Amino acid sequence: MTEMLRPADDAGTDAVAPFITTPGDQPRKLTRSIGVVGGTLLTLSCLTPASSLFVIVPGSFASLGTGTALTLVIAVVICVAVAFCYSELGTLIPSAGGEYAMVATLTGRFSGWLVFVQALIVVMIVPPIIALGTADYLAPVVHVDPKVMGASVMLLATVMGLLDLRANAWITGVFLVLEVVASAVVAGLGFGHAHRSASVLIHPVMAGPHGASTAVTGGVIVTGLAAALFILQGFSTAVYLSEEMENPRRTVSRTVLWTLGIGAAVVLVPVVAITLGAPDLDTLAAGDIAGMVQKWSNSGVGTFISLCIALAIINAAIVMVIQNSRVLYASARDAAWPTPVNRAFGNLSKRFGSPWIATLAVGVPGAVLCFVPVDTLNGVTGVAVAALYAFVALAALAARRGPHKQRAGVWRMPLWPVLPALLLVALIWVLTQQTTRDLLITAAITAVAALYWLAYLRPRARTHWVITVPEDELAE
Repeated sequence: MTEMLRPADDAGTDAVAPFITTPGDQPRKLTRSIGVVGGTLLTLSCLTPASSLFVIVPGSFASLGTGTALTLVIAVVICVAVAFCYSELGTLIPSAGGEYAMVATLTGRFSGWLVFVQALIVVMIVPPIIALGTADYLAPVVHVDPKVMGASVMLLATVMGLLDLRANAWITGVFLVLEVVASAVVAGLGFGHAHRSASVLIHPVMAGPHGASTAVTGGVIVTGLAAALFILQGFSTAVYLSEEMENPRRTVSRTVLWTLGIGAAVVLVPVVAITLGAPDLDTLAAGDIAGMVQKWSNSGVGTFISLCIALAIINAAIVMVIQNSRVLYASARDAAWPTPVNRAFGNLSKRFGSPWIATLAVGVPGAVLCFVPVDTLNGVTGVAVAALYAFVALAALAARRGPHKQRAGVWRMPLWPVLPALLLVALIWVLTQQTTRDLLITAAITAVAALYWLAYLRPRARTHWVITVPEDELAE
């Protein structure tokens, strides 16, 4: 059974989600099958430090030059505050709905719905973006059209996502080891072939016209923070898995914080090494990490690194499909959609206990998106991540009022409320520095979602969008 959490703006409503009204219709609970190690492996895999390093970071080298490392350091500082917010809210509201369950419970249904929309942007766009990078790193072995390879990776990830979560934790853990090995090799080679002083990390420059260098300004770095937050995004996966973690009151916070620390190191150290080891600024801006590795070593090492990167991307796709299917499952349990859709997304596999229709709903469209130009959506994803974190910071400010103030067993962040308040200001500032196009696209998607709320969800407030948390996790 689940107990319905009444959001702040509907505290007097006796709401019941339509697809779990009667005992016969109630879906089975997600199985608690993973502990700290399994949760950390899955969360690190979703952070996908190596795939972020080898697929997304090259774009930052092009726009930030040697300022990429400094931008990531600033993003890490911001993410520490974000991780504190997630750790407290994830133990206070341990739901597979993640951010939207936390925000809706603490600040109201409408804000929770807007958070869900930001998460949905990430859910649908990020996996195919990552998968499209697979073909480039398989090139030393086989040449395949990037779109076909990306779609194949998404379909493979979908099949893996249908399996038992415990099995996936160890499968992705093996891939994660290869990711870390690849990152370590790149870091070692980069430091061993340093071509410039470490001062360029503090006083960054980028490739200019006719081989000249151009200083990277503070404004450019702030603009790049949204992409940097996107690169580090993934440590929050622990809150999505909280319903499948043993002792989530302890496991969630530990997983979030450990994942951020390890993941940041796996990304940041090689970025510094590549920055110092790139032969020139033009090569750095090109972002051909595999090509640099071959110049630093030999073709055999370059091929090994490329294959490790390809496996890291596949690993990332698998874990993202797992994570994102849980978001759709939770949204259906909370009745975000028309009743037939809620029933479908809330259906769990009898054999593996996974939300199999929700998994297909994430993976199959992701395969289709691999055939659609999605380069312009990279910026939109960065905006969505920053907006998501801003909502979480706002919820953290409300986490110690009313009945939540005295709840036992909740991990409490230090420096509250100063930390979430400063985080909220910083994220709003980052958002104001993004391109008009990215802001407008994200705003348009959010506006459509707001209309859906007004036209469909709000008139059905007693039966739809009712945030739920497993009853055993609400016990004092």
